[in-house]
Amino acid sequence: MATLLDFRRRIRSVKNTQQITRAMKFVSAARLRRAQEAALAARPYAHELARVLRSIMTRIQSPEHPLLARRPEERVLAIVLAGERGLAGAFNANILKEAVKFFRSKKDKKMAVIPVGKKCRDALRKMGFQFAAEYVNVLARVDLGVAREIAKIVADLYAEKKVDSVYIIFSEFKSVIAPNLVTEKLLPIEKIAEKDEQDQEKGPESEVDYIYEQPAKVILDRLLPRYVETQVLRSLLESSAAEHAARMTAMEAATKNAGEVIEGLTLHMNKVRQAAITKEIIEIVSGAASTA
Repeated sequence: MATLLDFRRRIRSVKNTQQITRAMKFVSAARLRRAQEAALAARPYAHELARVLRSIMTRIQSPEHPLLARRPEERVLAIVLAGERGLAGAFNANILKEAVKFFRSKKDKKMAVIPVGKKCRDALRKMGFQFAAEYVNVLARVDLGVAREIAKIVADLYAEKKVDSVYIIFSEFKSVIAPNLVTEKLLPIEKIAEKDEQDQEKGPESEVDYIYEQPAKVILDRLLPRYVETQVLRSLLESSAAEHAARMTAMEAATKNAGEVIEGLTLHMNKVRQAAITKEIIEIVSGAASTA
């Protein structure tokens, strides 16, 4: 049976763990604020860039560009964004589950992967996937240079006809409690030809008649790679914010659970101590009665 000393040691150990989880929660909350601001700031730029591209493509009868070319989907490239570390609840597991679901839907295709994040790289390496590139330790502080490098790799592979489509799988930041798992088709570029929900709500007045100094095709050659780069950067920022939110939530739950464990151990320790005191009183009374 556990002694009072064992209970005190156990309670002290749980309290130390609780202090660690509480500190990690505050650190994640601070990082989440910065990551959330960066993710929200990137959305208007991506929205306006898509609007400009839609305007350009409506001026060209049959727009031609390597990033717009459609081919039979035989070779697929997937960019999978997961976390760098654990202690984030089911964040990494959910991303990998979504990726495995996508891989199964494309099981008859030749698959290549670009993992972003240590957890993702290690898991996909165990599954035996072929990597076109890999990136670790890039989500803690998202850098435009990394997004530009990833975008250049996928654009070159697609333009050289080494892959027929490119997808990106990540966790989009919606709120601290409810992340949104997303699988988007990055190449060939298709969605910019359609109005998004914001433009549909605004109606016809949302259409802007831009004045271009250069021919539309020249601008298209400049903006389509920039569009891919922007989508990759937005995905990195969204994934980073979602990871910090998941870790903050997990550490908050761990801190709460530690408090409940401490309460339970303290209650049990008090019962054991009370039983020991009662036993000693009974022994004293019994001894006094026998000598009387």
